[in-house]
Amino acid sequence: MAENAVDAERPAPAEPEASASDRAAPARLIGVDLARGLAVFGMYAAHVGPDPSDGGATGFFMELSHGRSSALFAFLAGFSVVLITGRHAPKTGRAGRQAVAKVVIRAVVLLALGTALTMTGTPVEVILAFYGLYFLLVLPLYRLGARPLAIIAASSALVLPQVLYVVQQALPGGPDDGPDGIWAWPAGGDGIVSLLFTGSYPALSWLPFVIAGMAVARLDLASAVVRVRLAITGGALALLGHGGSFLALHLVPGAASAIHASRGADGPALSAWWSDTAGYPAGDTPAWLLAASPHSETTLSVLGNTGVAIAVLTACIAATDAFPGLRRLALPVIAVGTMSLSAYVLHIIGIGLLGIEDLPGSPPHVLLGFLAVVSVFATLWSRFFRRGPLEWLLGRATKAAELVR
Repeated sequence: MAENAVDAERPAPAEPEASASDRAAPARLIGVDLARGLAVFGMYAAHVGPDPSDGGATGFFMELSHGRSSALFAFLAGFSVVLITGRHAPKTGRAGRQAVAKVVIRAVVLLALGTALTMTGTPVEVILAFYGLYFLLVLPLYRLGARPLAIIAASSALVLPQVLYVVQQALPGGPDDGPDGIWAWPAGGDGIVSLLFTGSYPALSWLPFVIAGMAVARLDLASAVVRVRLAITGGALALLGHGGSFLALHLVPGAASAIHASRGADGPALSAWWSDTAGYPAGDTPAWLLAASPHSETTLSVLGNTGVAIAVLTACIAATDAFPGLRRLALPVIAVGTMSLSAYVLHIIGIGLLGIEDLPGSPPHVLLGFLAVVSVFATLWSRFFRRGPLEWLLGRATKAAELVR
């Protein structure tokens, strides 16, 4: 949700009539904005949509948005880091130092904005401060190519969730409370321990998404072969993560019953292979490490959600490239994607103004209203401005990076 792409690389979204020879590069970046717009819509559904536990077709589709949209955001954060620091070749020299400074400024702004929104007492688990921290933590990797980034992403997905579980158990007060004092500063916000270990999007288990996004951004997305390989990889990871969890919960003795007995398990334990309706890990049993529910912070969850993110991004890029008419049809979603930070903050403001407290749990017409408002706003705004309002302010803030020598 930082500035979505380098202006020089992304045209304004309302250019659907580009010639065939000029269309490939813009379409690839418009596809990224389409994916980001879908992630925004998914976040709206997760917050102001009906409760998935209501069941039925509506509950099923609402459950698909939970966790997966935020994982897609984190994945696209890695894409943004590479766009800013040099996609095909990392920027070096003064340009490289300025690009690094831009990322740092964005990260600091997001940390401050996210903390401020959290301190308002909003019922939304605000991701922005976590998002800013992700930018800072992956920045040392920006010079790496696709292969080493993919290896690091895979290795961190295999290792970090287990490390997170151990750290959470070792924290004073356990995973729910953690230490206080300066480690929990500021009061009412997400302190460093929350951002790293105990919050809703702990960096220790979410960094693999960001690094995977960086790896994909390094690839030649104009190549049909690369796209096919990405689609296969995404499908394989989704199957490995969710399918592996399904088998583990059914075959590992005592796993399902331990999750069911956990104080965090509210629904059928066997649904934890794909759904949050089983509840959230409470840290009282390692059996949760076999779950792949979107917010379980496990290796299987990270693999599954990374696969979904790769598949969604690949489909968006391929579709906007192969079907130029789709870009006109999907223009409202693409427009939302170009100003995802503004759209995200807008829905938090809307939730506060309407006094919505139970998230999720709103009737369908509330969700449809939110989607309509943000789509109309983004479409109209993009006709006159290249950036969303908060994206423009963020861009102004990064002007300071030009002072770096």
